[in-house]
Amino acid sequence: MKIIKKLAVAALCISAFQASANDCELTIESNDMMQFSAKSLSVPEKCKDVKLTLVHTGKLPATVMGHNWVLTEKKNVKAVASDGMRAGVKNSYVKPDDARVFAFTPVIGGGESTTITFSTKGMSKNKDYNFFCSFPGHFAIMKGTFKIV
Repeated sequence: MKIIKKLAVAALCISAFQASANDCELTIESNDMMQFSAKSLSVPEKCKDVKLTLVHTGKLPATVMGHNWVLTEKKNVKAVASDGMRAGVKNSYVKPDDARVFAFTPVIGGGESTTITFSTKGMSKNKDYNFFCSFPGHFAIMKGTFKIV
């Protein structure tokens, strides 16, 4: 009987850990109509690292309708997007080593996906964060909020 109880407790601990790890994993889709599938994303404060997958569900190539996912403070979106345009496609439209950027994916085209893992170190639940696509002309439409809760 003691063995069964210990196994049950172990199983509960493992399933709790798995649920906890999944709380720190996000997936968002983009499409050929310049839309993200979500206007807001959030992770619990306990997430020290976040795994984000961007899926481009469209058919157009990256050179025509490429998308990426960039995370910064709300106040920096326009400046980061502007600097990203100057950085060009070879840098996924993100200025290299931009300290204002917490995370970004490479630009992908229709039918592609990409996954990144980023740290929440330096981020706070008391600040306003936005994600957006920095492909030229997209950031004004393709954007959303990111929260640590």
